Amino acid sequence: MTLSAYAMAVRQPGPPAQIIEIKLEVAPPGPGEVLIHHTAIGVNFLDCYYRSGLYPWPVKENLVLGSEAVGIVQNVGEGVSTVRVGDRVAYTLPNNGYATHRVIGAQHLVVIPDGISDATAAACMLKGLTARYLLKDSFVVKAGQNVLFHAAAGGVGTIAGQWLRAIGAFVVGTAGSPQKCETARGHGFAEVIDYGAGDFVAAAQAMLPQGFDVVYDSVGKDTLLRSLKCLKRHGTLVNFGQSSGPVTGFAISDLAAGSFHLTRPVLFHFTSSREWLTRAAEDLFSMILSGQIKIHIHETAPLRDVTRIHADLESRKTTGSVVLIP
Repeated sequence: MTLSAYAMAVRQPGPPAQIIEIKLEVAPPGPGEVLIHHTAIGVNFLDCYYRSGLYPWPVKENLVLGSEAVGIVQNVGEGVSTVRVGDRVAYTLPNNGYATHRVIGAQHLVVIPDGISDATAAACMLKGLTARYLLKDSFVVKAGQNVLFHAAAGGVGTIAGQWLRAIGAFVVGTAGSPQKCETARGHGFAEVIDYGAGDFVAAAQAMLPQGFDVVYDSVGKDTLLRSLKCLKRHGTLVNFGQSSGPVTGFAISDLAAGSFHLTRPVLFHFTSSREWLTRAAEDLFSMILSGQIKIHIHETAPLRDVTRIHADLESRKTTGSVVLIP
């Protein structure tokens, strides 16, 4: 017996207006799989990258978007022992999240502890685990180090700023408006540069002439080459996104200006390890439960409003996280 459900998908790559509602027929879970009923779904720039075709499609048409979600376990397949019917679970995985229901491998799920709401968990799985690998794996930030973080008012930035403050780093953010700068200051950033008011490189160099230990850059084309100018000698640039478009004009020899290190990590290379996923999720949930990290939810909206949400995200009208409710 199948279960009737719906999802928000894209027939072919294009702008937000390409998103349509489609019907789903969800089969019972097979061995090692779990059927979940989604209760909250996070929205990310990653979803826009897939929707626009910037990232290669895993299917030819009707790509269901959405890369982080929370739900209730409704059924489990043979051999599943890590979750039970009725558990609240969360996951982050590319695509297929903008749906009322989903069958998914149990290895991708983590149980949400009491004290964390569905909306909070949906807003922080992809973004919070991204912050975790950025600060603990891609570059291990230590107390007293100097950090520059672009898009400080975004979903990842508002989490990373608080985590960096807890570590004891001196953290400077960049944001695109006075309002976004204020949001970043309220989420762990000691100083925030309004890049809409002038050159962030000049401001960063004036603030820290010796340069930063690490720069985290998810903006890409508009910032990456200039981010190198903000590093100290032997500093590290961590690029983890391209919200302004793919980087062009970069040459390996650009790193020679300061013997810089450059890395381009991908979240799902970390979460593919069950050991890493469970440990990192425990770290994230612990930080939230302790009050050291508060998840900033800009808006909750019906799942069917996702076209507008994508347009708002790409036009930089949002701060923090947006959560869709099926």
